Amino acid sequence: MAYPGDDLPEEEHQLSSSPEATIRNRLPTLFEVLCRRTHPPVDLFSFYIYMRDQQRSVDYLDFWLDVAQHMSLCRHYVRELRRSVLVGTPDLEVEESKRSSRALDAIGDLGYSHSGPSRFGNEKEKERDAQISTYLRDQPAPSTFHDSPASSQERRARASTQLSSGTPHHVTDSTSPEHAVAREDIRASAEKILYTFLLPGAEREITLDGDIAATITREIEEGNRDDPELFDVAKDYVFQAMERDAFPGFLRARAFGNLIPPTLIARLIIGLVALFGGFWTGFNLIFLDRSRLERCWEILPFTIGVYFLASYQYSLDPIMALVGYSELTPFEFTRIREPYVRKLLIRRSIMVLAVTLLVDAALCVLFILVPGHRL
Repeated sequence: MAYPGDDLPEEEHQLSSSPEATIRNRLPTLFEVLCRRTHPPVDLFSFYIYMRDQQRSVDYLDFWLDVAQHMSLCRHYVRELRRSVLVGTPDLEVEESKRSSRALDAIGDLGYSHSGPSRFGNEKEKERDAQISTYLRDQPAPSTFHDSPASSQERRARASTQLSSGTPHHVTDSTSPEHAVAREDIRASAEKILYTFLLPGAEREITLDGDIAATITREIEEGNRDDPELFDVAKDYVFQAMERDAFPGFLRARAFGNLIPPTLIARLIIGLVALFGGFWTGFNLIFLDRSRLERCWEILPFTIGVYFLASYQYSLDPIMALVGYSELTPFEFTRIREPYVRKLLIRRSIMVLAVTLLVDAALCVLFILVPGHRL
């Protein structure tokens, strides 16, 4: 299965190796998860699976990731243009005015510690993102978008054709230097986000507060904008919604447990059946006045029943957690690599095992040592 956002530039894949991921002695934040600064079972892929299978709102996460990718495209595009300015690329001198060259030079180094909303970066990064958006707004839109007064439906069909592969359609022409991202790619990326998530009746339409979607639609189609600042309000709104409604449940499911809902239901059923079998067998052996040695077989159903019911109650399989695994999907498991989460699960596993042994021992002693009485 493809990792969500695998087509982001290298600078954002490197975030997962951040020192914060190894020294953090707390649960991660949503922003750290989205920026790949965490490890399984609280990594971005696990959160994606949780949003898809349990929260049923993966469209919000996909929107956030697509807007983050759009921001990355803009940064990459401006970075390459700035490099062209520094080396004096002739094509750029033809295309850009002196004022635009000075604007590019003023942006400075384009290294980033994050790929999220500008409000999460430091002041320098916020200012840099604002400069990138200002620069893109000041540049004339690609001429291919001015050939005719295309309707919204025609432009939507064109963008859908170009982006059917799920990634921006790369084109290179005289309006941009020779680099991986062309100006048309930025425009196509913005239109993809609009037509996929924001227009009424879109394939994966998301619900935003107020007139956020209408404002973005107007700015893209009438204002001809495609700069990343265009999506900041919507991106922040989606982030806050995920942080409030989905992320606490994700941490409960992945940082304090290692089982998924279908498995929990199966364990509840198995536990109840095994416990019923233990009680039925125990009473039968007592009233048949069987020996205590024979009654020791009751340990098996009682142990299975109590263990599975404890797993259901705490959403945790203690043996599997102690071995270092967490369930991702049915019959698919992932190694627990987040240090703090591993410590949490080990402590909880020991507690669950202690409860299991205590209850199991009480039941076994009661049904094994009680005097028999043949009816």
